[in-house]
Amino acid sequence: MLPIHAVLEPLKAALSAGAAAVLAAPPGAGKTTVVPLALLGESWLGGGKILVLEPRRLAARAAAERMAATLGEATGETVGYRTRLQSRIGPKTRIEVITEGVFTRMILDDPGLDGVGAVLFDEFHERSLDADLGLALARETQGLLREDLRLLVMSATLDIGGVSRLLDGAPVIEAEGRMFPVETRYVGRNPVERIEDAAARAVMQALGEETGSVLVFLPGQGEIHRTAQRLAERLRDPAVDVVPLYGALDRETQDRAIQPAAAGRRKVVLATSVAETSLTIEGVRVVIDGGLSRVPRFEPSSGLTRLATVRVSRSSAEQRRGRAGRVEPGVCYRLWDEAATRGLVPHQRPEILEADLTGFALDLARWGARSTETLALLDQPPAGAFAEARKVLTRLGALDEAGALTAHGRRMTRI
Repeated sequence: MLPIHAVLEPLKAALSAGAAAVLAAPPGAGKTTVVPLALLGESWLGGGKILVLEPRRLAARAAAERMAATLGEATGETVGYRTRLQSRIGPKTRIEVITEGVFTRMILDDPGLDGVGAVLFDEFHERSLDADLGLALARETQGLLREDLRLLVMSATLDIGGVSRLLDGAPVIEAEGRMFPVETRYVGRNPVERIEDAAARAVMQALGEETGSVLVFLPGQGEIHRTAQRLAERLRDPAVDVVPLYGALDRETQDRAIQPAAAGRRKVVLATSVAETSLTIEGVRVVIDGGLSRVPRFEPSSGLTRLATVRVSRSSAEQRRGRAGRVEPGVCYRLWDEAATRGLVPHQRPEILEADLTGFALDLARWGARSTETLALLDQPPAGAFAEARKVLTRLGALDEAGALTAHGRRMTRI
């Protein structure tokens, strides 16, 4: 029995009585795979589909496969998934797990969301630009076209009250977490030491001190491959498998990382922040956190978006630490000093405050909105960045002088 089962009845009652609800549930509570299945039989759904939005392709596929397995089916039957590069949807599919970007395209193509009874925004605390835009557009659809549409925002670490106010005081249901005790060990890192050297050193220490599989958080695939090389030079235990995990990998390699280690073997999973939420990696009881993540940063001076390596937020560090306590008591090694934890920002800044807004402005123009003031957004985009995005679109011929979408702009939205 997962913690989420204790709040399923209050959640069902809230969605029966109103059009929106907020579910606060920490990682490991079971919200991603239990809630959609639990809502399938609700009378208000009326045979419509449930859309479950995930921030990443890997999480979408894994969630769909877990739910399908629960039903004893293959994906593409009752439960399917749709991402930018893959689709497993059949004529009987009632639950579609999709990425947030796919949802934006769906609602722009069909503002009425024909055949959809509910939209579930999972891991909303990650505050991606697509998630913020998707919720704002879904809220407008609900208010103007589809009073019967249900919206559920599911989050682990977020200002839940703010989301509730955004949804006109939607009820908040809170689930308890299920986490075993996790011991935190600060092993530090010399500022001149490369992250892959520090990570490899910590992996060797953890393998010597602890049992079970190890999950290592690194900022990107370059660091993952270099850490794997360091470990290949140092590891002498043939029973330890080193496996990478990031979004661009092929499906077979991703599955090797997610599945439990074979009997008598241990696994070291070298992962990006893709493993922070949504995914459960079987058998992990040791986490090594490099304390870094790679995020997009828009530079107005150049008009380009670059990937910046930044320190994680406190909430991300806690989510990573919690991965060690999913199945039994665990250990988290942090590659920084304990005092540095106080210097971490509480949460990463929402993408809407940092990103290039050109695509966002183009989508809004296609929606028919020329400003963002009336949209249900937790954070308004910076006025200067939004104005500059519209100027770029005008120069490209996507918007006319009055700010309306042109035929050329409409073709651009299809790319």
